[in-house]
Amino acid sequence: MEFLDLAAILLVLAAVFGYLNLKFLKLPTTIGIMLIGLLSSMVLLMLRDALPLIPEAADRFVESIDFNKTLMEGMLSFLLFAGALHVNLGNLLDQKRLIAIMASFGVVFSTFVIGGATWLLFPLFGFEVPFLWCLVFGALISPTDPVAVLSILKTAGAPKSLETKITGESLFNDGVGVVVYLAVLGMALGGHGDHGMTGAGDVAKLFLVEAGGGMLWGFMIGFAAYFMLRSIDNYQIEVLITLALVTAGYRLASHWHLSGPLAMVVAGLMIGNQGRSFAMSEKTREHLDTFWELVDEILNAVLFLLIGLELLVLNLSGRAIAVGAILIVVVLAARFAATSIPVMLLKSRREFSPGVIRILTWGGLRGGISVALALGIPKDFAYRQEFLVATYVVVVFSIVVQGLTLKPLVARVVRAGDEEEEPITSSP
Repeated sequence: MEFLDLAAILLVLAAVFGYLNLKFLKLPTTIGIMLIGLLSSMVLLMLRDALPLIPEAADRFVESIDFNKTLMEGMLSFLLFAGALHVNLGNLLDQKRLIAIMASFGVVFSTFVIGGATWLLFPLFGFEVPFLWCLVFGALISPTDPVAVLSILKTAGAPKSLETKITGESLFNDGVGVVVYLAVLGMALGGHGDHGMTGAGDVAKLFLVEAGGGMLWGFMIGFAAYFMLRSIDNYQIEVLITLALVTAGYRLASHWHLSGPLAMVVAGLMIGNQGRSFAMSEKTREHLDTFWELVDEILNAVLFLLIGLELLVLNLSGRAIAVGAILIVVVLAARFAATSIPVMLLKSRREFSPGVIRILTWGGLRGGISVALALGIPKDFAYRQEFLVATYVVVVFSIVVQGLTLKPLVARVVRAGDEEEEPITSSP
């Protein structure tokens, strides 16, 4: 199927499901669209025997979409840049220690905790999965998804300090998480395949080149765009410059094996802060914000629709679903530990109220990135489908249950006085 045909069908479905949600369900747009997509997929699966033609056509349509490539090589660059564009750098720097620890140590710690638990759990259901491959699962499910988090936080009414923590961590641990996933996948593959690795040196090189190089590349292209924006005053061209920055910058990062996600976060922070303050007129700022908010909303709608439709192409089994249900608890426990440790380490430097850990734990949503990484596992891996189903179960629970209850949780904690704006006590 041609790209324009696929795009047309996805946009029509996203628009219709969005309309139905707004008219009847009245849920947050992304969650409502995903739920309707999920329910539609379930109905088609139930009709597979009675009316085979329609479900088969739907299967072929979803199978023709490369979810991994669509998200990781296309949509993610725009979504991350749009998310970083509205993050205040000053607020981010106030929370830099906690964000840095959670986005690095937290991801690695969670990878090993979930990977170890998975290694112990899978044999109980008859799946003999090697330990390194269990770490691959831990790596792909550990990053919190900035796309899912940002779309929920917009309506959650969280205090600014807490919103900065969750947003900043999710933006950066996305890029770090992809690098960890590639490193662990490379070790699992050994010297074979495109990502094969044979030693610690290869892993260290991957981290240095992917993460460090990606952030440096993001700074360079962000500075170049800032210089161009500062020298002109024409909102049409300035919006075009940012669009070119994201499209070409991400593609070049991928071509040079740098972290495109981290590059987009750094570039978005530069344009959203330095560029917004010193290189744009009020009219340009207004049009730039409107443009990127619209891009963000449209791509979010399509992405969550795709998550709902992916159910059609999964080989569901009771054992894999059961493993996924148990792993929901494991993932939440790992998230709780990964947030508690940094907060306890930093308690001597600044105050934290008890509500911080609770909301950071429940607000660590998993989303499309985990599904895309799971789909990136080589097709000759014996337990690929079990990994996919388990990932999907965790992601759907995270978006639907955690996503729909995050706003009430935040409101309850704030009302109880558990979460107030933290005093800024940054130390040098």
